[in-house]
Amino acid sequence: MTGAGGIGWTVHGDGKRIADGAVVAPDERLSWPRTIGIGMQHVIAMFGATLLVPTITGFPVTTTLLFSGIGTALFLLITRGRIPSYLGSSFAFIAPLTASAGSGPAAQLGAVMAVGIVLMLIGVAVRLIGSRVIDAVMPPVVTGAVVALIGLNLAPTAVGSFESQPLIATVTLVSILLVTVVGPGLLGRLGILVGVVIGWVFAAVIGGLDSERVSALREADWFGLPSLHGPSFDWSVIVLALPVV
Repeated sequence: MTGAGGIGWTVHGDGKRIADGAVVAPDERLSWPRTIGIGMQHVIAMFGATLLVPTITGFPVTTTLLFSGIGTALFLLITRGRIPSYLGSSFAFIAPLTASAGSGPAAQLGAVMAVGIVLMLIGVAVRLIGSRVIDAVMPPVVTGAVVALIGLNLAPTAVGSFESQPLIATVTLVSILLVTVVGPGLLGRLGILVGVVIGWVFAAVIGGLDSERVSALREADWFGLPSLHGPSFDWSVIVLALPVV
C-alpha cells in the first residue's frame, strides 16, 4: 500500500512474526493489531518526555502536543516516510528556559524560534558541504558528553517521581523488565505498554490514583484550543538558548 507523497507500507512477512535478526523497514508494517499495539507503546514512551519538558519549563502542555504533532506530520511528509521519527520536546531546552523564566513566554518562544532558524541554516550547510562540518565542530566526544549531562540533569526529577509513590513505581518497573526479558515474541517488545498498564491497574486497586487528577480527567473537554503566544526576540534570552544547537 502506497499513499500520497510516497508514504505507505507493505506487510512485513506474514505480518505476525519477525525472524531472528530481521528488521521491519520504514516502508513495512506488521498486521494492524500489532502495528496499533506498537504505536500505543510509542505514544506512552513519548508522552512522558514530551509532557515533562513543558511541565518543568512552564510552557502550555496542550500547545506543545499540538506543535509536536504538526512538526512530526510535516517531517514525515517532507521525508516521504523514509525516516520514521517522532519530533517531541527537547530536554536540551530545559536549562535555558528555566534560567530565562523571568523574561516571559514570548521571549522564550523567540529564543526557541531563533534556535530553530540556526538549526535550519546548519542543515543547509550540511546539505551543501557534508557532515564533516558537524564532525569538526561537534565531535562524538562532545556530543556524547552533552547527551550524558542532559540525562544526569534529569535524574533528580526521575528520583523524585519514583519516591512519591515507590510501591507503584517498583511494580511498574519490575513489570516492564520482566515482560521485556521473558515475554515471548511480540509481547516482549511491548514491555513498556504492558508495564504501564499493570502499574496503572495496580495503582487503581490500592487507591494510589490521584483523585483530583482523575476528576479533572473526567471533566476535561474532548476537544479544545491550545494557548497560543506570539514571540518576541530578546538577545539575552537567545544567547542562553543558542548552545542548544
